Amino acid sequence: MRKNVVKDKSFSFAIKVVDCYKDLAQEKNEYVMSRQLLRSGIAIGALYREAEFAESKKDFIHKLSIAQKECNEALYWLDLLHETNYLDKEIYTKLNNKATSLIKLLTSIIKTTKNNY
Repeated sequence: MRKNVVKDKSFSFAIKVVDCYKDLAQEKNEYVMSRQLLRSGIAIGALYREAEFAESKKDFIHKLSIAQKECNEALYWLDLLHETNYLDKEIYTKLNNKATSLIKLLTSIIKTTKNNY
């Protein structure tokens, strides 16, 4: 069975985002921005899983496009949390790199699917 890179990376990212949320809530009492990061960060993998069983190519593209938007939103919250000193550079860099990798993969899949559609 082939390994699904996007599925694995989005799930791994979601785990890291959950850990980050727990840390921000427990250690720094930050609930608003971290909750937004949590919501957008875990949505990426869920939307990808939905896309696996899309009803059509158009539906597949649509679901991945929403996952792409959620990933971009997660990047925004990471930037904001870092710039407001809630996230240290090390955690920010790790999460930012994972999200950037994911958004590149999603963009590539969307473009390829559109070209083959």
